[in-house]
Amino acid sequence: MLTLASKLKRDDGLKGSRASATASDSSRRVSVRDRLLVKEVAELEANLPCTCKVHFPDPNKLHYFQLTVTPDEGYYQGGKFQFETEVPDAYNMVPPKVKCLTRIWHPNITETGEICLSLLREHSIDGTGWAPTRTLKDVVWGLNSLFTDLLNFDDPLNIEAAEHHLLDKEDFRNKVEDYIKRYAR
Repeated sequence: MLTLASKLKRDDGLKGSRASATASDSSRRVSVRDRLLVKEVAELEANLPCTCKVHFPDPNKLHYFQLTVTPDEGYYQGGKFQFETEVPDAYNMVPPKVKCLTRIWHPNITETGEICLSLLREHSIDGTGWAPTRTLKDVVWGLNSLFTDLLNFDDPLNIEAAEHHLLDKEDFRNKVEDYIKRYAR
C-alpha cells in the first residue's frame, strides 16, 4: 500500500531526474504540512501515552486522524473517549482542529464536542496558546491531560458541569459515570 511516507521518499529520490519534468511537478508536490506530519506522526506514535490510541482511517491522509483516550484514573476512569483531529493546510502556523465525538459531562468539553484547551487556541493572552513550535504530540498529551491534571473547574467551557461539581461532587461523579455507561463504552 502506498502511504504518504513512501510517496515522500519516492519524490525525494526523483528530485534529480525531475528537472525536465516540470509539467508533472504539481502532481508530485507534497505540502509543507504533509512533510511536517510525516515526522510528527512518527514522533507521536513513539511517544504516545499508554491511555491513548491513534487511528488513521486513510494512511495517505496524515492530516486527519482519530484519537481514543481511555483514562486509567480519576472521574473518567473506565470511559473511552473519541476525538477527531483535522490538521489544516496552514499547519504549523495554526493549530489542529479537534472535536470530541463522545458525549461527555466535563467542565472543559461541551456536550457537543467543543474543547477548551489553551494550546488549541490560535491566539492566547497568557501566551499558552498555539505556537509553531508545538506538535501533534503536544496536542495528544494535552487532550489526555484533560482527564487528569488539566481538568479545570475554575475556567470552564461547560459552566453547568463546573457548577454541578462545585455544588455536589458526589452527584457530579454519578452523572459522569452515567455518561460513561451511556456514551463512552
